[in-house]
Amino acid sequence: MKLKNSIVFASMAIVFAACTSDDDNNGGEEIPPSTDVNFSYVTTINAGGTTEISAFDAETNKLFTVNPDNNEVMVFDLSNPSTPSQLGAIDVSAMGTPNSVSIKNGLLAVAVEASNKQSNGSVMVYNAVSQALQNNYTVGALPDMVIFSPDGKYIVTADEGEPSSDYLNDPKGSVSIIEVASGAVFTLTFDAFEAQENTLKENGFRVFGPNASLAQDVEPEYVAISDDSKTAWVTLQENNGIAKVNLASKEIEAIYPLGFKDHSLAENMLDASDKDDMTELRNWPVSGIYHPDAIEYINVDGVSYIITANEGDARDYDAFSEEERVEDITLDPTAFPDAEVLQAKENLGRLKITNTIGDTDMDGDYDKLYAYGARSFSIWSENVSLVYDSGSDISQKVLEFTPGSFNADEGEVDGRSDDKGAEPEAVEVLKVGERVVLFVGLERNSQVMVYDITNPTAPAFIQILERAGDMAPEGVLAIAASDSPTEKELLIVTHEDSGTISIYENQ
Repeated sequence: MKLKNSIVFASMAIVFAACTSDDDNNGGEEIPPSTDVNFSYVTTINAGGTTEISAFDAETNKLFTVNPDNNEVMVFDLSNPSTPSQLGAIDVSAMGTPNSVSIKNGLLAVAVEASNKQSNGSVMVYNAVSQALQNNYTVGALPDMVIFSPDGKYIVTADEGEPSSDYLNDPKGSVSIIEVASGAVFTLTFDAFEAQENTLKENGFRVFGPNASLAQDVEPEYVAISDDSKTAWVTLQENNGIAKVNLASKEIEAIYPLGFKDHSLAENMLDASDKDDMTELRNWPVSGIYHPDAIEYINVDGVSYIITANEGDARDYDAFSEEERVEDITLDPTAFPDAEVLQAKENLGRLKITNTIGDTDMDGDYDKLYAYGARSFSIWSENVSLVYDSGSDISQKVLEFTPGSFNADEGEVDGRSDDKGAEPEAVEVLKVGERVVLFVGLERNSQVMVYDITNPTAPAFIQILERAGDMAPEGVLAIAASDSPTEKELLIVTHEDSGTISIYENQ
């Protein structure tokens, strides 16, 4: 491992628009411009391999980061964040590949997928001080995310249950709840919702895997838990929904379809082409499938909200792929009288869409177009009604504050215009004084956007964080000042493509 301290960090922009709250959320009081949120680069750990999700233990100042390439969890000492040092690693190769970590009350929980992805996975629990294995629990297939409840009573996993590449083995997606005190494991599947499939689909939920039941098709991705540790919300990314789970009764109470985003509205512009030799946001007759990845819970003035990063995700397997480009399909002449113009490469021709919906009258051509992701973050009520969506703000800010603009694949922002854009993947929330701050990791643009969401109905942009050499932020971890070794708020960003972990501090 090498530590880089010499690279100069450029904060890509520090811009804040003062916002005014409404009576429901902040008593009608005006929120003054922020003067206490300004994250600056500290240092980077070049860890090697793939660095994905991290967890921090305030009692030991240890940072635990999964490295799937090496089937291990790396351990770092962050007593001095300017000069972190590696303390070793926890080898989980005997059980499989680590996907996620969480810390609570001196315990480290690691979600581990089996060597055969379609087999049941594990949650391995370690002592954070000694790193000795305490317990090993069996959960559903492909546990992709693990989290402790705030009260430490439960460990919850999102068990994705992905199919094999030939789609002959498609395990049920599930949510597993581990009672820490008793060691009891409850793995909840979605069989009870089979009878609701048609109604759910009519409202924007997607069930479309070859020969898959709803229970098989559901793929839980990420979990957020309420402050009172009673409720979990689970993103069902490919299905375009969120599940609500009662942790006490061990019951999946509801599935909420998220519907679609209308890119013909002025606030929802997008750049749909990577071959137009420009980065220009326009309105198009396209619907965006929210496809949320990460999810966070916050409580503001007694009101509960959940926040999603609307990344987008297509199923693309050897035996089944839903991906099409608009230029390669037949558009209904009534729905799209200007089809020839729309299908030009510089317009909608290059845009990737799903072939599983859109032919509403089943006559072989497309009456509607559905693209992957919403290119935004959204704030929802606890019953998953939309409170706020960032519209095209991420796209606009990326273009505005990225000189020359770049992308992990093409070297330019425009290189991802046809396929989910910047891909908001990670969200994290942190209280800074009286402020509620949101961090949004952009996978394809290798940036982190920072917003003030003290008024959840009117978020205000603060800054973009970016460091040359960091590629594809997978995890964003915020550390409160009260838990930080420097007594200042820290932000830990793990990048899967570059194998780096970058540390930022609030100034």
